[in-house]
Amino acid sequence: MLAGPILRRLEPTRLVLWLVGSAPLDLTLLLAPAGEASRRMPLDATRCRRVPVGRHACLHMIDITLTEPLPQDTVIGYDLIATLDDGTESNIAQWAPHLLHAGTDRPSMVLRSRADNILFGSCRKPHHPSLDGLARADALLADHIADADMRPAMLMLCGDQVYADDVAGPMLAAIHALIERLGLYGEHLEGAVVADSQALYAHSASYYHREELLPAFKSNEALRERFFGGVEKPIFTTSSAHNHLVTLAEVMAMYLLVWSPVPWQLISEPFMPALDADHVRQWNREKESLDGFCRDLPQAARQLAHVQTLMIFDDHDITDDWNLSAKWASTAYEHPFSRRIVGNALIAYMLCQGWGNRPDVFSAVLEDVTTLTATTDDADRLQAQAQDTLISKLLSFSQWDYVLRTQPTVIVLDTRTRRWRNRRLPNRPSGLMDWESLTDLQHELLDETAAVIVSPTPMFGVKLIEVVQRICTYTGHALTVDAENWMAHRGAASVMLNIFLHSRTPGNYVVLSGDVHYSFAYDVQVRDQDRTPHIWQITSSGIKNEFPPRLLDWLDRLNRWLYAPRSPLNWFTQRRHLQIHPRLPEHRRSGERLWNSAGIGQVWLDAQGRPARVVQHNADGRPSTRFLAPDHGASDAVAEQTKAGDQGR
Repeated sequence: MLAGPILRRLEPTRLVLWLVGSAPLDLTLLLAPAGEASRRMPLDATRCRRVPVGRHACLHMIDITLTEPLPQDTVIGYDLIATLDDGTESNIAQWAPHLLHAGTDRPSMVLRSRADNILFGSCRKPHHPSLDGLARADALLADHIADADMRPAMLMLCGDQVYADDVAGPMLAAIHALIERLGLYGEHLEGAVVADSQALYAHSASYYHREELLPAFKSNEALRERFFGGVEKPIFTTSSAHNHLVTLAEVMAMYLLVWSPVPWQLISEPFMPALDADHVRQWNREKESLDGFCRDLPQAARQLAHVQTLMIFDDHDITDDWNLSAKWASTAYEHPFSRRIVGNALIAYMLCQGWGNRPDVFSAVLEDVTTLTATTDDADRLQAQAQDTLISKLLSFSQWDYVLRTQPTVIVLDTRTRRWRNRRLPNRPSGLMDWESLTDLQHELLDETAAVIVSPTPMFGVKLIEVVQRICTYTGHALTVDAENWMAHRGAASVMLNIFLHSRTPGNYVVLSGDVHYSFAYDVQVRDQDRTPHIWQITSSGIKNEFPPRLLDWLDRLNRWLYAPRSPLNWFTQRRHLQIHPRLPEHRRSGERLWNSAGIGQVWLDAQGRPARVVQHNADGRPSTRFLAPDHGASDAVAEQTKAGDQGR
């Protein structure tokens, strides 16, 4: 077993799990609900799709429909038993003992009857020097492993689960070592300086200079002339793209290395290539941070094996500024090499993240993947035309979003692929969702009394930062500041506010977000004579990432001065329709509204779907930080109904 199992979408009559083995495995699922007889279910081809991605790497995508529903709000032990070639059986305690909590002999799950206790976060960058918020979540779980009522309903990962565009040198070396160890499939590369994946890995620019291999780079005149008529055009805009992942094998290896400690045990210490003195120092700094990441990795993997985990992409899962503007999209997708880079990350996202959210819609695409990996050449390279055809299908795919019909309903938004393009000014940022997808959202909300909306980017962010982004956009520098927020596009912002005011949409909304590398909570009311919906914007970011502290401190202070709830400046913005009151972090020292600490967020909801308690669990071991409700209006009704459930105490 190389990675997993990861618990994905869980329902009383359906279980979805994901894992990777070094070969197609003969598996049996054991379910042992507390107080009931155990059930054993062989995982044949109707229950487990096996997708090879290399000579010694095979995805196992488990999707089981149960005729007898599992009990809710009960601890359910489970096991995956592999039957070996000699007929003997091996279970999780044998092949993945790091997944077991103290005093247990197998992992467990809980199917909660209400989605009223949610862990969430985003932005997990392995080489950031902070500790890992997923390991912190596992420590919280360990304190209540046998208490079904205290365990969260789900872990919602709101974006940037991997950083395909920002990779440490030692991580890239580990990726290449794992590709060789597992025989992950190679590929041909059209429109690149190199002909195929092996040439890429061996190229002198492969470490810390990959931007030199891109067709828009100044020195690549022949490629620029061929594809762009000699005009230099940006494609990969991040300042950290020097080790940008390119091939499907690289992205698949990254997923294995960030979700499991086992692949690290299969490779030797990452070998440092020939580097200049500055990059040697950078390598050593990154190596120190990665060593800490690897120490926390068994606990992070254990968390994913015990709690239903749902996911959605943001930009870094694919590449920085992905689909930011109409011009970015046309530039990236008209060139075969950049299209392949984006497409490879999207294939890997579909296999490792997207499928587990909504398995039913990926059946046809998975057939194409199976055909692709079954037709490699003598050098174990994928067939280029079939790979490009698959990428074209995924680039036009429109069902990445999904809905959980829980209480309250959870709606997870795709804010990356169905954008409201600005055709008149293609350099301007696109709206995060187009009119059609916003209409679909409204349809999902009709006649619901409360809803949890997962938007990778906050719907209601820090106003000063949004103003800076708008200024940079008007001066032609939208890419410099990641000018992506809901209010940046007038049409998308207006439609979203109208959805909140619709007479048949919920009265209470909780919006969970990430992306920004700091955490905050706002209580929001929309000004309207006939109807006043209540919205709570709750942001937790990052799981393993943080904002530059001094810069955030100044931005926080200036925002408090300029855009306080009663500030007249709000009337010159989209906020003239809103009343926004920040929840203050209880450990603030100088009036901070923004909390800058890697970790994991947690929200408890009351019977009406309103946040009874909002907490950021700090990864560095400090006491958990509550966001305290202001004393006004709707928040008075939000009592401390879950005080006993504060796992951060």
